[in-house]
Amino acid sequence: MAHLPAYPTTMTELHALRDAYRRDKAALLAAMQSTGASARGIRALLRKLSTLAGDLLQTLWQRARLPDEMALVAVGGFGRGQLFPCSDVDVLLLLPDAVVPELHSRLEGFIGSCWDAGLEIGSSVRTVAECLAESAGDVTVQTSLLESRLLCGSAALFGQFQHQYRAQMNPAAFVLAKTLEMRQRHTKYENTPYALEPNCKESPGGLRDLQMILWVAQAAGLGSHWKALAANGIATAFELRQIEHNEALLCLIRARLHAAAGRREDRLVFDLQTAVAESFGYRSQAPDGTRLPMRASETLMRRYYWAAKAVSQLNQILLLNIEERLSPSTHAPRPLNARFFEKAGRIEVAGDDLYTRDPHAILETFLLYQTTPGLGDLSARTLRALYNARSVMDSAFRRDPVNRSAFMRILQQPSGITHAMRLMNQTSVLGRYLWPFRRIVGQMQHDLFHVYTVDQHILMVLRNVRRFFIAEHAHEYPFCSQLAGDWDKPWVLYVAALFHDIGKGRGGDHSQIGAAEVRRFCHQHGVHRDDARRIEFLVREHLTMSTVAQKQDLSDPDVIAAFAHRMGDERNLTALYLLTVADIRGTSPKVWNAWKGKLLEDLYRATLRALGGRVSDAATEIEARKREALVLLALDAQPFDAHKALWATLGVSYFMRHDAADIAWHARHLSRHVGAAKPVVRARPSLAGDGLQAMVYTADQADLFARICSYFDRAGFSILDARVHTASNGYALDTFQVVASSQPGHYRELTQMVESDLTRLIEAGGPLSEPARKRVSRRVKSFPVAPRVGLQPDEKAQRWLLTISASDRAGLLYLVARVLAQHRLSVQLAKVSTLGERVEDSFLIQGPELQNNARRIQIETELLRALSDEESMHEPAAAGGA
Repeated sequence: MAHLPAYPTTMTELHALRDAYRRDKAALLAAMQSTGASARGIRALLRKLSTLAGDLLQTLWQRARLPDEMALVAVGGFGRGQLFPCSDVDVLLLLPDAVVPELHSRLEGFIGSCWDAGLEIGSSVRTVAECLAESAGDVTVQTSLLESRLLCGSAALFGQFQHQYRAQMNPAAFVLAKTLEMRQRHTKYENTPYALEPNCKESPGGLRDLQMILWVAQAAGLGSHWKALAANGIATAFELRQIEHNEALLCLIRARLHAAAGRREDRLVFDLQTAVAESFGYRSQAPDGTRLPMRASETLMRRYYWAAKAVSQLNQILLLNIEERLSPSTHAPRPLNARFFEKAGRIEVAGDDLYTRDPHAILETFLLYQTTPGLGDLSARTLRALYNARSVMDSAFRRDPVNRSAFMRILQQPSGITHAMRLMNQTSVLGRYLWPFRRIVGQMQHDLFHVYTVDQHILMVLRNVRRFFIAEHAHEYPFCSQLAGDWDKPWVLYVAALFHDIGKGRGGDHSQIGAAEVRRFCHQHGVHRDDARRIEFLVREHLTMSTVAQKQDLSDPDVIAAFAHRMGDERNLTALYLLTVADIRGTSPKVWNAWKGKLLEDLYRATLRALGGRVSDAATEIEARKREALVLLALDAQPFDAHKALWATLGVSYFMRHDAADIAWHARHLSRHVGAAKPVVRARPSLAGDGLQAMVYTADQADLFARICSYFDRAGFSILDARVHTASNGYALDTFQVVASSQPGHYRELTQMVESDLTRLIEAGGPLSEPARKRVSRRVKSFPVAPRVGLQPDEKAQRWLLTISASDRAGLLYLVARVLAQHRLSVQLAKVSTLGERVEDSFLIQGPELQNNARRIQIETELLRALSDEESMHEPAAAGGA
């Protein structure tokens, strides 16, 4: 290799090249943004971006005057001729075996000039032998080199590299390695295309899944582009159209995501979803300013999810076909009936046109899947037949009595319901048979507590209900499993689960919409009138039980009586309880906790007694609780009459609002401190199973509740429930259920900290501290909840129910308590319901200022101001009801 000449390009020249490159690139992106929702020209745009970068590289290469024996090679997506706006420009600087010493510094100069000229390159410098060695040990390098393309330099060297690279390729080993890599990638992204912030490149159903098909096909010699795969029989003409359509949409979303972020960002994060959606022309409001049923971002995400779902299906079909080409099965098919075979544990159709010839076989596939032991999936041939038979599943298919009977048989099978329904949704059969379900497939929920799309949430609730009826899962929720064991028609609950949220996204009350839909379904499917009424009741009332349990005073006999009247009978109550537990658990791992479980169970048991004819008698109930508490005290060797001084100061409301275990706990620690000058604070692990239970006994003061809340706020606790009682001697006895933001393994240190620190805070007195300003989560910033405040009096207008709804953030309860303290309002009961990142809290409050209308308006206004946060709230607040 000859001595290298000096590098001639000046910084001024590089900056001129950079400015021209940026100007031309900006013009291309502006043209992309002007195309609205059409993805028609996106492939041409990506090629133009690739060509633009390639032309600049060739100019820089020529100016660098590098040896003719070298080659500049485009690899990865750039090698494919697809360059996204902010993706790295990946290149390989391919060296001959003999390299002069000064070449490395010249190569560094060339790479530096690329950056100076505005190219964000990812570069590797290797000889042919090094490339082969690296690719042999790293499938990622092997994949990148698979799509290599010569930009400039030695064609002979590049040809030598390609020949040796392909000679080294082992197609079967490559397919296996890429399949395992894909599974790991899918696991990283929770094995679902329906994540709320999906990675449009890497998540299941993303662009990487399409690239995966082409990589393994190219390695197997079956073609390097979609038309070649179709020509080789790997894809049908219909699948080819679907692939090209969905690939174009995903490419457009990714390109606009880069443009909106101004950087390489492949995740559709909350902060960018609206900007990307608006670039498609989607809007959240009509031209007249009225709110549309779906946000712009929800419309975009639904379109994305539908594309990702199609890509997931096509990825599975085509990869199975490629694997069968490479490794033909030696497993002899076993006939299942005249239409189906079992092949390697999968259901195989007897003919490719089975479903078009005999549409009844479509639902029979899933019934067979449920009822035949040993079947784990559908074969590639069956998946393809289903995918290509979509046009068959029309209104006549849905009206067919044979299909309606088959669908009910699937729901009424003793096992396999969850797997069958998930497979039906995955193959798009569920939405095509159950037409209202199709409307919620891929529908995002921006309510800050659902972490699944509506269809995935429904299937999760169905799964939860199903597990109540499976003995192997009885340990998870024993009481639910016990109740389910006495239920003779589980399918009634399965139908209710399928329909409970099916009315989402249509505007109006989704419970009422769902009730109308399920009423129609039951009529069409011949469901007995009594069962149909129960199913409709469950769908219509599926939010009622959680609302009552988490917002109303369960010690109030009138609340229980009204709820019992609404339930009608024990069967409705039990079914609604099971559906409610399954529903809350199916929203998000964060939403369910043991305290909510206790509230629901308490409501269930109290209502069951009322339905059984036991009219709640306060005096009888109180005496029963006192007797049970005395037994617990005796077990702790407490003196026989030690409790009397304390109990004499506590009224009926105290004994109605606390169970026997709490009454005994209070008496055990407070009997010797009645009227004591020093506050008494005690804490213990919560009997409900999560967090701590803390009690405070001290002389009452107007701001006591707010002061206690301020402590828990600053100590990093969330308050789940507060029961406040003022004794006849002027002392407050307040009990709190709290959870730490990070649950420690040992509670002893935590209880000691609460007892000592909270005691000191109460003793110190002084003005209330300013609320701590803490960071608001990205999700709350992106999807704020308009704060709402409601004040409603009881029948005598002596106590008022305060309800609030707002985005959750640390210290929110203290903000509310502080306002109440400033108006000298006493809190008698607080119920805190956190639904993901939204709170819906209820307070029973009392105070003279509530009797004055102007004062009430002022209180509501101050509460709204406290709940609003300028950094995260972008919607107008609303008063007058939560």
